[in-house]
Amino acid sequence: MYTPTNRTVRMAMTLAGMSLCLAPAWCTAADRRPNVIVIMSDDQGSIDAGCYGATVIKTAATDALANQGVRFTQYYSAAPVCSPSRAGLLTGCYPWRVGMPGNGSGPPSEEHDNLATYTGSGLPVGGFTMPGMFQKAGYATAHIGKWHLGVGVGCQPLQQGFDYSFGFMGGCIDNYSHFNYWGGPNRHDLWENGERVHRPGEFFPDLMVEKAESFIDSHRDKPFFMYFAINVPHYPYQGDSKWIEYYNERQVPYPRNLYAAWVSTLDDRLAQLMKYLDDTGLRENTIVVYQADNGYSTEQRAHHGGGSSGKYRGAKFSIYEGGTRLPAIISWPGHLPAGEVRSQVAHGCDWLPTLAEICDVPVDSQAKLNGRSLLKVIQSADASTPHDAVCWQFQQQWAVRQGPWKLMRDPQTHDGTTAPALVDGHWFLANIDDDPSESTNLASSHPELVEKLKQVYQREAAQ
Repeated sequence: MYTPTNRTVRMAMTLAGMSLCLAPAWCTAADRRPNVIVIMSDDQGSIDAGCYGATVIKTAATDALANQGVRFTQYYSAAPVCSPSRAGLLTGCYPWRVGMPGNGSGPPSEEHDNLATYTGSGLPVGGFTMPGMFQKAGYATAHIGKWHLGVGVGCQPLQQGFDYSFGFMGGCIDNYSHFNYWGGPNRHDLWENGERVHRPGEFFPDLMVEKAESFIDSHRDKPFFMYFAINVPHYPYQGDSKWIEYYNERQVPYPRNLYAAWVSTLDDRLAQLMKYLDDTGLRENTIVVYQADNGYSTEQRAHHGGGSSGKYRGAKFSIYEGGTRLPAIISWPGHLPAGEVRSQVAHGCDWLPTLAEICDVPVDSQAKLNGRSLLKVIQSADASTPHDAVCWQFQQQWAVRQGPWKLMRDPQTHDGTTAPALVDGHWFLANIDDDPSESTNLASSHPELVEKLKQVYQREAAQ
């Protein structure tokens, strides 16, 4: 998609004595391939931003990003849980195809101060990834925040296409001590370029912004790709005191008060990052993508809830809509539509081919992607979804969606609600256009559709 401006072409002709630029040109520092920042929030509910219908939670920066870009209303993550969702984003493939059907391993043990010889499984060694794609195209690449895609040699960020990495390797940390927030023994989990670093008492979301700004400052003269995987609003809920006080003063009930404070804390860091892009003059040449990885958590460590899926059934770990139907926004001022909404079906594997097309970055011809470019959808509300069907797997659950129809096998809600009974003990069929809340099981009245969608799933999941 990227094309040179007339001024760029004239300058190239004058300076190089050429009749035209022979490739999509970034012939001057001001006219080059766009920067890309992909922001992934963690355990954010389907409607937990103002632009998605939250009436209590304040998310001014997220709402501003939506006003500057395109907001999706039928965007689905690649999985209802952290690691496989991230794998789908970074590879453009269904997570089970790249060895990440479930969550990755925890952090390394305390006796390791570097990851150079650490063994373990995760993303395939030498596989095609979004950062690798950008790196090969000459971009500087950075991972900042949560990884959770394996810590063994070959699976680590620096071996998956990133030039720089700062963050934690496991699934969650205490944001001040940077120790793994799970069962014992507690393990410190903060790393920079594969080396253990200690920043005790410093708030991790602030460290993320600090490292992001430093990376941008060091690479402002060439295009950069940044994966900003902020660990919020994943537990532990450790929101800024001003936001805790704000929601308590408004008598927001527990645990939504704690969760809301955490989401607004995330939003403040988004505001800082966007302000830095504005202040450095880089915003108009930077594509920003924002998405959540899966639905809100009802785990004990998350106070059994606090987030919301709104009218959608399900939460984190669920293949009902609330587990995967999530906030997603893309913004590039002056280049992509602004303040618009898209209702077409989009999927977590789609960002890789979408960004490749927008930035005119080649995709490995050997890569068999499940994602499809959303560029036509982004450009026009009248464009069709690029998908005939999409599917999900998690543990014993699976789902496939084709058109308005969604078939699920052994779905679980994980939100405390009781869903309609499954037909033959396994099957739930819904028309999502008519029933986005998945309140009625149509499997018994449409047995032919059940059988058809089983075959669609088998075909789609094997691709």
